[in-house]
Amino acid sequence: MMESKFILKLYITGHTPASERAVANLHKICEREFGEVCRVTIIDVLEYPQLAEDEKILATPTLIKKLPPPCKRVIGDLSDEDNFFSRLDLKSFKSKQGE
Repeated sequence: MMESKFILKLYITGHTPASERAVANLHKICEREFGEVCRVTIIDVLEYPQLAEDEKILATPTLIKKLPPPCKRVIGDLSDEDNFFSRLDLKSFKSKQGE
């Protein structure tokens, strides 16, 4: 098994349209850009409120990039891919994939 180069945690609230879009968009981006080196964890704050409190989640959906450092956050359904890569400091990775 490959070691995770990227660790992402997506905090959602139930099965709302925004939550469903965020999950689908995240899986699409990760499969296309990161492949097997990405580990994604989906956390429903209704089921695990303490985890959300520990991370100081104030709005959902919220994506937290744990690896590679530094830790970064994006709030929203992740439909804006340019925002996804720039806010998570992954622009350099995306540009290298096309080479």
